[in-house]
Amino acid sequence: MSEQVSPNETTVPVLPCTTPTETLEFFQALGFRATYRQTRPYLYLALTWSGFDLHFGDPPKRLEPGQETGITCLVMVDAVAPYHAAFTEAMRRAYGKVLVRDRPRLTRCRPGASRFTLVDPSGNSIVFIRRDEEQDLEYGGSKRLKGIARALDNARILREFKNDDRAAERALTLALRRYGDTAPAVDRVLALAALLELAVALDEPDRAEEWTAQLRAIDLSDADRQRVEGEVANVDRLRRWLA
Repeated sequence: MSEQVSPNETTVPVLPCTTPTETLEFFQALGFRATYRQTRPYLYLALTWSGFDLHFGDPPKRLEPGQETGITCLVMVDAVAPYHAAFTEAMRRAYGKVLVRDRPRLTRCRPGASRFTLVDPSGNSIVFIRRDEEQDLEYGGSKRLKGIARALDNARILREFKNDDRAAERALTLALRRYGDTAPAVDRVLALAALLELAVALDEPDRAEEWTAQLRAIDLSDADRQRVEGEVANVDRLRRWLA
């Protein structure tokens, strides 16, 4: 009788690396420790942090150094916020700011979000995902919702699961155009707050001023104001994070 397989496996991704020096410097700035490094006769780097490892090797010949690889490594965790906070602090300490443009970069992590992405100097995406993240996404927004509420759900998915702020902006702008005259005031405010946050993330101050002016023009009841406080506060959180 053959021995049974023991369920104690460890998987270690080997990611393509086009910039070994920059890769080492970046991950070490985040607190990773290099456990192995070799550049000849072939490239191999091994890095460790917390309870997981990332290894890097020579990239395929067809991979251009200026391109993002499209290769993704998933890191499943109990909660994503502590990891995001740790990388934010490390970036500020090493670079004086959070890297949010080009490569390497860190995507934002809104309160309650279940994932964020760390893009390395070679364009690999290391995605930190909460283990109990929802499984059944409805792209286009939940069919149980209507109008602006459905567009908000769609924008959330595009923003947090696809990292596509521009598509999220288009979805909300279209929804306001179609349903803004008849939608409840609270839905319009939620959409405008989301658009304001997207304008800040996309570094479009003129659009941010436009959405801010529209927000201020809407009167809300005390109960509705309490409902939207968190969403409006996300804009200030994002500004502080970017600063």
